[in-house]
Amino acid sequence: MFLTAAAFTVLFAKPAVLLAQDWWTDPEAGHGLLLAPAALYLAWKRGLVSAPRAPQPILGGFIIAVSVLFRTASELAAELFTMRGSMILALVGLTTFYLGFRQVLAWWLPFLLLGLAVPLPELIRSAIALPLQYKASTLGAALLEWRHVPVRLAGNIIQLPGHKLFVTEACSGLRSLTALLSLGVLMGGLWLRLPATRVLLIALAVPIAVLINGVRVFLTGFLVFFVDPKLGDGFMHLTEGWLLFVVSLTLVGCVAWLLGIIERALQRPLEPDAPIR
Repeated sequence: MFLTAAAFTVLFAKPAVLLAQDWWTDPEAGHGLLLAPAALYLAWKRGLVSAPRAPQPILGGFIIAVSVLFRTASELAAELFTMRGSMILALVGLTTFYLGFRQVLAWWLPFLLLGLAVPLPELIRSAIALPLQYKASTLGAALLEWRHVPVRLAGNIIQLPGHKLFVTEACSGLRSLTALLSLGVLMGGLWLRLPATRVLLIALAVPIAVLINGVRVFLTGFLVFFVDPKLGDGFMHLTEGWLLFVVSLTLVGCVAWLLGIIERALQRPLEPDAPIR
């Protein structure tokens, strides 16, 4: 065990340190500060599967070998996402090697949370952020027109009389979408029991995040047009984003609560008919 821990530290100290730095400094990866401790706590709370445990050294050794291969290739290619993913794959391999794959299945939620805590590559984030920018701009402009605000939309630029609103990548909603999906997985794993309802909760988190981000763009334009152009940036803009994220999180929590009620209704056994007297 000592040699295993030493080898793991030597191989994966660099990606672990870089990942922790990204969690602390990169707003797009900040949700990892919540997910990683939550994963460790849930693994400790779940504990080990009941005996007999059957270590699987062959399968575990194969998974470890694949993770080391990915680690080496990602180092040569300077690709951080694969390097960080290989670290989690190595943890899966070590668990399988010493405790068996049944333990991996028992810890499925902690491992999944650790995977979600790894930030997406910049190329993928940019590809996702651009459509989200356009969607937020379109929805925000539509809501402004509904409130009889003269507006013209050009891509991700909302033109108001005397003002222009730029829906930048930071305002695309990708940050809140990533956090909501991660928290949706956490809520589904803790509160729900059926795979179908868990998947439905995660799927519903996407339109909730998109809708609330469009509302944020609308509120920004509304305040800029009717109150003060300075409300379009700075502290007010940041506070507005945090408050609407709380609203999004509350909505996801309400959906999880409703799905839990539906689960209990579906799983409740039918009561036998009362005897006829």
